[in-house]
Amino acid sequence: MRRALRKAVLAVLTLWIAAPLLPLLIWAFAGRWVYPALVPQEFSLRAWGQAAAPQQQVIEATGTSLALALTTALTATALGALAARGLVLYRPPAAGLVRLLLLAPVLVPPFALAVGVQEVFVRAGLSDHPTGVALVHLVPALPYTVLVMIGGYATYDLRMEQTARTLGASRTAVLRHVTLPALSPALLAAATLAFLVSWSEYLMTVLVGGGVVTTLPLLLFATAAGSGNQALTAVLGTLTVAPPVLLFGVGAALLRRNRAVWADPDHDPSPSFATPEIEC
Repeated sequence: MRRALRKAVLAVLTLWIAAPLLPLLIWAFAGRWVYPALVPQEFSLRAWGQAAAPQQQVIEATGTSLALALTTALTATALGALAARGLVLYRPPAAGLVRLLLLAPVLVPPFALAVGVQEVFVRAGLSDHPTGVALVHLVPALPYTVLVMIGGYATYDLRMEQTARTLGASRTAVLRHVTLPALSPALLAAATLAFLVSWSEYLMTVLVGGGVVTTLPLLLFATAAGSGNQALTAVLGTLTVAPPVLLFGVGAALLRRNRAVWADPDHDPSPSFATPEIEC
């Protein structure tokens, strides 16, 4: 009974989340949809053909968005993990102030933050360039990775690393066989959040990219505001939504697999420090 109830609740939640996306998908394949018809009078792939045309820059913008989001995810997760490690495990002086400074970008109004950052990047010669956009995406992404990794390190036992070092493991081996496996769920969650922040970032991309760096969200907003082509706008919206949905699905599957492994009564969660398995 409880299992059936859980499935029913999951189905309702899935429908609730997916329902707003249904008109988007219908519009993406609509060739002709005139009011007051509830369904399109004609279905077509014409809008997808328009999106694939070189002059629309959709393929180029999608590649730029993916490159920026992946770079931001990797960099912000690494920096967030290092910051969280220092704050949680070593408790430096004024740790509360350091934490507040790290979280400051999500505490101030986004527009004020974006204008201030743009001024700095213009003076540093980083505006109108993908490198500058990648760096500016770290500003809103880093606080989320720090928060997630603080939670990950809250239950982390530093003695596992000390034991491995005592048994002769190198620092690289400890990182590969102890630290990363223990923190993998937190690292995955942090990287996912950083990817989503960068993927959907619009304001800072406009200000720092200066219209030279074109990402998929920028193209979506420009098409929605100026073209009047609802089918093409729906296609761009679908392309914008697809990577986050896919990422969440893969992340959830990996986390379930991780929980299943650790819940296995025959699985020994203690790390193995045998010499053949770990480089010394």
